[in-house]
Amino acid sequence: MARIRVIPPAKATGELAEQYARMKDADGNVANILAIHSLHPAALRTHYDLYRALMFGPSELSRAQRESIAVVVSVTNQCHY
Repeated sequence: MARIRVIPPAKATGELAEQYARMKDADGNVANILAIHSLHPAALRTHYDLYRALMFGPSELSRAQRESIAVVVSVTNQCHY
């Protein structure tokens, strides 16, 4: 299994801390799929903005359809997200 070094939210500063603040869940956690970009805050921002646009932006697909597609892709990729 690959191991990617990440900066945890508690140690984030500057732009990374700002980006993490946008993404924290109700418990103050940042999803690992986002935290893997912590060494490159601009990539983190871009990844998160793309996710938000795809899942919540204007679309002919309903939110439920988008979530269903995401589930199928995750299962196909054997990913728990």
